[in-house]
Amino acid sequence: MAKKKGRVSAACKGKSLNKPFRTPGGPKKSGVCVKSHGGVKVVRFGDPNMTIKKNIPARRKSFRARHNCDNPGPKTKARYWSCKAW
Repeated sequence: MAKKKGRVSAACKGKSLNKPFRTPGGPKKSGVCVKSHGGVKVVRFGDPNMTIKKNIPARRKSFRARHNCDNPGPKTKARYWSCKAW
């Protein structure tokens, strides 16, 4: 019995895994290709209309507390990548 090949998202063709990229004109600010259950999918995250102000300590602390960045979860979720960007 032959193994089935996993699906690869069209947005991930030619991109490296676990390396965030910008999505100009897309629904979100950034995206990243991750391996998920034998396939590769794109995880999009970030509001394209907002800027990240992580150099302001109070904002950084508030964001990380609000999103529970001490326990970001699996790489297949947007929260993981959003917390990593902060």
